Amino acid sequence: MTDTPSTFDVVIIGGGPGGYNAAIRAGQLGMKVACVEMRATLGGTCLNVGCMPSKALLHASELYEAARNDFASIGIEVKPKLNLAQMMASKDSSVEQLTKGIQFLFRKNKVEWLQGRGRLKGREGDLNVVEIEAADGQRAKVLARNVVIATGSEPTPLPGVAFEDGKVVDSTGALSLGAVPKHLIVVGAGIIGLELGSVWRRLGAEVTVIEYLDRITPGMDSDLAKAFQRTLEKQGMSFRLGQKVTAAKAGKDGVRLGIEPASGGEASEISGDVVLVAIGRRPYTADLGLETVGLKTDARGFIAQDHFRTEAPGIWAIGDVTHGPMLAHKAEEDAVACIELIAGKAGHVDYGLVPSVVYTAPEVAWVGRTEDQLKAEGLAYKAGKFPFAANSRAKINHETDGFVKVLADAATDRILGVHIMGPQAGELIAEAALAMAFGGASEDIARTCHAHPTRSEAVRQAAMGVEGWTMQA
Repeated sequence: MTDTPSTFDVVIIGGGPGGYNAAIRAGQLGMKVACVEMRATLGGTCLNVGCMPSKALLHASELYEAARNDFASIGIEVKPKLNLAQMMASKDSSVEQLTKGIQFLFRKNKVEWLQGRGRLKGREGDLNVVEIEAADGQRAKVLARNVVIATGSEPTPLPGVAFEDGKVVDSTGALSLGAVPKHLIVVGAGIIGLELGSVWRRLGAEVTVIEYLDRITPGMDSDLAKAFQRTLEKQGMSFRLGQKVTAAKAGKDGVRLGIEPASGGEASEISGDVVLVAIGRRPYTADLGLETVGLKTDARGFIAQDHFRTEAPGIWAIGDVTHGPMLAHKAEEDAVACIELIAGKAGHVDYGLVPSVVYTAPEVAWVGRTEDQLKAEGLAYKAGKFPFAANSRAKINHETDGFVKVLADAATDRILGVHIMGPQAGELIAEAALAMAFGGASEDIARTCHAHPTRSEAVRQAAMGVEGWTMQA
């Protein structure tokens, strides 16, 4: 940084999946671009303390549990011993490689990384001003024709429950515990809580999940959610639904949580070694200087936009800071579409085709509308369903929990939603999303040849089931 402000075509505030993809795409399109990121590494929450490290631990813990419980039945005799320190080191090494990969892509596409906290500081003429505050407190500024706000989100705190290192933790803390808890209490039965809870259960913890609602995973098809909860309970997780956490007290012996029925009733206590608060995320929009360009957030902290363009000239918003699914891949789609609009090209995201995935074992994935939504909207539909217990590859691999459900318009057969619980559901959902992107019918999947034996045949069989000609193995 110099005393004379540099001028950029685009400055992106935030170096997470939305920010770094926006920066790379801008570089590819020949723009002069800078990305402001306050972490010591690029990648944002997802890469550093979210998606990537959690998947590393999910994978490692699955292998550990398989070695401990399943290998003997297929003729492999082992006695696994958990080395948690090495598991954490392997996770950290993988994350480091990925962050270095983004730095390489920045260099390749001539993206300048400005390390520090970025804030808007009004306008100078027809240019927006961005101030960068370095870790040592020094400040500099750059000018930009366009600024893309891509600062992401942060864990939502729980009133009455203060975070305490190693005892009451958020998702970041749960990724770096120094020992396996005897009893982990997870507050929140959403995707993050269930993924991290499943990691520590596989490594030996007793896991209790407390949820304010009377069901787990809000937003998931209720048919799928019920089956998912049964599977997690069979694996050893316990659930206390319809419960409100009112207080937490940490001591030498662990943490005591005060809880009471969400609908009202007698209060009680539950104790554990570690409490993970995972009740959701909120947009990270505080202290961005939005007021200097005439912008405000709504009551929940989101920035309003229309095709990513805010009300302020040259200011754009993507990813978790604006409405829509708080998912890394949604932010990536926003990023590309936003930059292409800035470049004068066509840019659009169909949020009805953004898939959701829970990376537990089995995985759960869905895209499009749920059966609950279709019923509420009064839409006539047909459903085809196929269990993995009848899929040859799943049987051979002893991965028979779950099913595929395809929902199609009763009149046109156009696919309205696909819901999967089973092995590699996160990979299988891509076929459904692609078919839906082209306006495909269930018959299109049903009459497409799928390799045998593969798990993907379950998707085809469910599509065949829409018209009633499923052929079970």
